[in-house]
Amino acid sequence: MSRKCLVGLLVAVLVAGGGAAATAQPTAGAAPPGLQASLDKVVADGVPGAIALERQGDQVWHATAGVRDLQTGDPIRATDRFRIGSNTKSFISTVILQFEAEHRLRLTDNIEHWLPGLVPNGAAITIRELLNHTSGIAEYADVPFVFQNRYKTVQPGELVQHAIAQPPLFPPGTGWSYSNTNYILLGMIIAKVDHLPEQYAPVWEIYRRIIAPLGLTQTSFPITDPGIAGPHPRGYIIDPPDEWHLPGTTDTTTFNPSWAWTAGAIISTADDLARFHRALFTGQLLPPAQQHELLDTVPEGPGVNASYGLGVLRAHTPCGDAWGHEGDFPGYESTSLTSPDGTRQVVLLTNREADSVTDQILEDETNALITAFCGPATPATPPT
Repeated sequence: MSRKCLVGLLVAVLVAGGGAAATAQPTAGAAPPGLQASLDKVVADGVPGAIALERQGDQVWHATAGVRDLQTGDPIRATDRFRIGSNTKSFISTVILQFEAEHRLRLTDNIEHWLPGLVPNGAAITIRELLNHTSGIAEYADVPFVFQNRYKTVQPGELVQHAIAQPPLFPPGTGWSYSNTNYILLGMIIAKVDHLPEQYAPVWEIYRRIIAPLGLTQTSFPITDPGIAGPHPRGYIIDPPDEWHLPGTTDTTTFNPSWAWTAGAIISTADDLARFHRALFTGQLLPPAQQHELLDTVPEGPGVNASYGLGVLRAHTPCGDAWGHEGDFPGYESTSLTSPDGTRQVVLLTNREADSVTDQILEDETNALITAFCGPATPATPPT
């Protein structure tokens, strides 16, 4: 739903104080003690289950804590499939940038050119501004709208209409505001470029350009299927805000993903997500010119020490810059960070709704990210 800024918290804490298809073999033995301890803390403070992947050079570890299912107590497993939410956006931006490299569109093209009459002032909003969230278009994915459509199939145009019923947030290019609507429009543009059925075109492009070449066998892009195939944890909203009008513990595992579509519908695993982002950030999926565009960032707002590129974000850690994204789908959250050279990675997956977690859980997750990304030589919290 709304973007929970875990990486933003990571930045706040810090301020206050290979080949495309190649994969490293998981390192034998237990996860590093710091990683396991940090994950155990996340669960102890209220998350049902958590998975972390840590890469340091050619070594890869996995750690798990907690359960898949609060009713059965079935333990969560490192290979479980998750709804990765807005990590989908990095897949979509990769397709758009590959289109640009093939001269099928330009980042300076405006919305009106591809989607005439759909968005007010569309002639003043470019594809680049959709990609980096500087369009000023309002958010469609508010909580009431999402839950009203939990079991319905929603068309992309309906999502856009819900957004543009609200006034623009600012003139195009003059500010920054994260809006899932931008990526619904990008999905519609992919369909126009391809001359294929709207809901299926982005799925086809992601499969043939990313999933198949990288061998992401546990990654899928459902359009309307409300279930999750294969082993997976159940998703939960726990202690939601009163205004959500939901029970204290709500199981959200079954959810028609059409409301998220190209803004957040992909299902994957820690290993597949890490493989994708490692390939992306080490230049294996885009030509040099488009790689430069991908990493050309804008500030996320006054006083925020983070920046956003084209479907990717940059955060600063004690051991250097990290590139990646966050994802939030009702009952699931994911964060993926990769160093520019691909030698450091962390993927953190949890099955509690991000917008309902406590400040303590956010701090726990931040510490888990830093511990895994930077390794045992770097403390999880910076010195005072």
